[in-house]
Amino acid sequence: MRSSIALFVEASKGGLDYLYCYTITLKNSLTREPLPMTEQDLLTQPPADYMNEAQHGFFRELLLAQRTELQARIEGEFLVLREQETNSDPADVGSAEEQRQWQLRLLEREKKLLDKIDDALELLARGEYGWCRETGEPIGLQRLLLRPTATLCIEAKEREELRERHKRAI
Repeated sequence: MRSSIALFVEASKGGLDYLYCYTITLKNSLTREPLPMTEQDLLTQPPADYMNEAQHGFFRELLLAQRTELQARIEGEFLVLREQETNSDPADVGSAEEQRQWQLRLLEREKKLLDKIDDALELLARGEYGWCRETGEPIGLQRLLLRPTATLCIEAKEREELRERHKRAI
């Protein structure tokens, strides 16, 4: 038996009010469902078990949780943008417009992250998650825990960054 609780948290930052929504799922301890894998469980598995079914499940849940949280933040930002007051004082108008531009940039970054999460979930569905798109080598569990949307192993990412720096220097 599972029950869900919605937790709403109000916060203010930089003169703006935010409303965050968290969903907490409770499980009945009498059921025979296996406990979810923890990060420690994940890291103690042998290398031969890399990207097995349990690890896929762990990262699927992690990505879905991040996606849900991100969608709630995006929705909250949209609400703030829609509810902004119009001011008649030119200084207030300029300040409000600057704040609006900042919020739009933030929304753009969050939308890009949402797209990366969706791409990672698609890779999971195809069984390609956790493998470097450039070399085909494992990305590594620790890297995926830090950046679940990673598509390159550390070495390939370093090479990509070197190429980008070289292009900018030219």
